[in-house]
Amino acid sequence: MTVQEIRAFNRFYTNLIGALDYSRHLHTPYTLTEARVLYELAHAAGGGLDAADLRTALSVDAGQLSRMLAAFEERGLVTRAPSPRDARRQRVEPTPDGREAARLLEDRSREAVASMLGGLAPSERARLAQAMRTVRDILGGAAEEAPPGPRVRLREPRPGDLGWVVQRNAEVYAEEYGWNAEYETLVARIVAGGHERAWIAELDGERAGCVFCVRDDAPGTARLRLLLVDPAARGHGIGRRLVEACVAHARAAGHRELVLWTNDVLVSARRIYEAAGFELVGEKPHRSFGRDLVGQDWRLVL
Repeated sequence: MTVQEIRAFNRFYTNLIGALDYSRHLHTPYTLTEARVLYELAHAAGGGLDAADLRTALSVDAGQLSRMLAAFEERGLVTRAPSPRDARRQRVEPTPDGREAARLLEDRSREAVASMLGGLAPSERARLAQAMRTVRDILGGAAEEAPPGPRVRLREPRPGDLGWVVQRNAEVYAEEYGWNAEYETLVARIVAGGHERAWIAELDGERAGCVFCVRDDAPGTARLRLLLVDPAARGHGIGRRLVEACVAHARAAGHRELVLWTNDVLVSARRIYEAAGFELVGEKPHRSFGRDLVGQDWRLVL
């Protein structure tokens, strides 16, 4: 019965919002997928995205995305060039016309939703919003950049939290990326080495993530380390809030810059860093944690 109910709801909701005929629903020449691509490009930190990152973020077929971007370029909506991070990758940036198209799509989408809600009483709107949050929480479909709900809070570490940081980092990266015990050893060294400040994120009172701010060897520099959001807690903006807390602390402490080291496979984390204003300053292939990786150095001038 649950499968049938979900399928029935999908048919109802896609018809309600015009997902199957998006261009006619919002009176635009763009399909739903094209609109998503324009939106991501227009809202990307740094003015654009690598095509590979765009494909990963939207789960779009590589061939479909390539054809779409070629059509956008022909219409003057985007420009394409080798990525400054890696010449083998393609950087896509929206033109002023592309940004205007994305803005128009966003305005019309807001108007359509406002019209749909216009006939609902305040109590019905509240019920609808809560029901949608429930669906996102259970199915885990909300984006990491979505605004955090009232159930999220950051706090100082308590007894037992540092052990959890080591254990959960090791478990998550082993499950999602196949990293071996070498990574757990690194996390343990970082935790044991001391820190200026650390934050534990909670969701509904349960530990959901962490980040550390440590003093770097370079004068006036702090380093962001061990950003983690538990997979079960993703979709509530926790990663963004943890990074913002670390940045705010580094500024208040008088540091001139905040730096971090990560790996290019951590796409979601990289998008959070870009949104916070970090800039990529170097990349280097390395063999660590049982995998061939590309390490990245990022910097934020405070």
